[in-house]
Amino acid sequence: MIKIIKMQNDDEQDNDSNNGTGLATKVRPKTKKPNLYRVLLLNDDFTPMEFVVHVLERFFSKSGEQATQIMMHVHTNGVGECGVFTYEVAETKVTQVMDFAQKHQHPLQCVMEKK
Repeated sequence: MIKIIKMQNDDEQDNDSNNGTGLATKVRPKTKKPNLYRVLLLNDDFTPMEFVVHVLERFFSKSGEQATQIMMHVHTNGVGECGVFTYEVAETKVTQVMDFAQKHQHPLQCVMEKK
């Protein structure tokens, strides 16, 4: 963003009829957008489908229908995207899912990758 500031230069100071028409610019640095990361669930042969649906509803705020669709995608394709987040949020979600799966003795794997 450029902000225009009116200033009076030396030539205009001598002339009483002009009241400061010189220009100076001030440039603000642009902020960089954070990198985004995909959070993925990996298929395995042991984790119950109902558990995967529950994980998607609980940690990714998916509706029952959305969670079922993602779960079926993971089941048929081996991997499915749960959401896209900034690094810190993605890392937290992966940790939450992995801890929850381990607590319930399921081998469900959750990973993140840069988008």
